[in-house]
Amino acid sequence: MSDIDGKVGISSTPLSERVPPHLFFVGSAIFHYLGPSFAVLLFARVPVAGVAWLRIVSAALVFALWRRPWRAFFAAARQAQWTMLALGGVFAAMNYCFYRAIAALPLGTVAAIEFAGPVALALAGARSMRNLGALMLTVGGVYLLTEVRIAGSPQAFLWAFANAVLFTLYIVLAHAVSRADPATSPIDRLGAAMIVAGVAISPLGFRDAAPALLDPVALGAGIVVGISSSVIPYVFDQLAMRRLPRSTYALFVALLPATAVIIGIVVLRQMPSTLELLGVLLVASGVALHRPPA
Repeated sequence: MSDIDGKVGISSTPLSERVPPHLFFVGSAIFHYLGPSFAVLLFARVPVAGVAWLRIVSAALVFALWRRPWRAFFAAARQAQWTMLALGGVFAAMNYCFYRAIAALPLGTVAAIEFAGPVALALAGARSMRNLGALMLTVGGVYLLTEVRIAGSPQAFLWAFANAVLFTLYIVLAHAVSRADPATSPIDRLGAAMIVAGVAISPLGFRDAAPALLDPVALGAGIVVGISSSVIPYVFDQLAMRRLPRSTYALFVALLPATAVIIGIVVLRQMPSTLELLGVLLVASGVALHRPPA
């Protein structure tokens, strides 16, 4: 018997404790950019709100079948339950705002705006000149990688900034969920939050997603997007957050655009520009320089 957050074989140390937390974050970053590649099919067939609904609800169904997370929810302390409920609401609103934003703005611009919140969290936890220098390097690298274009409707930028605020809340709440209740698994608590998100987003997206339920291509793409964007990366986030300070995780968010460049090289044979290579180098240098606070 084995489990992603349990014991493996005869070892007394859980697998999730033997794997460095940084590797979990790298895994999360990789899947963070695989999901949108499948979403391309959906945008041609399903309205934006419907895509958000398919992503969240398909992820919630996976967690329901895999973990039966309601047992962890009812077994948890009252404060942990409120944290799961809050994270579920943030999941629903964040994904809705994210898809509204990228439907009207370049992904790089949305990513750059989204990074503003984690910068603030990392800055609050810098604690030393070394970590402040690491933060400056990563911010410079992200700027070179995201190709920000200040052009688009004001409403689209409102969606992007709302997504940035919600992404910051996600880091705070998901970090709290990862450590909320030692009697239950953080993955089960994550699953409970995702089921809450599925309920919360239904009034916003079900009507637009309903036709896709009869479209095998759209439905299949929605399930793949849900697994690759809202199951695997969020599970990896929980396993990383459980062992990383919040400010360190916030700094690691800079790895997301750097990972996108590397995936483009390996998978798509897209050669990066000199500025993109410099951006990757700055991000890697900042992450290497950073030291978690005691």
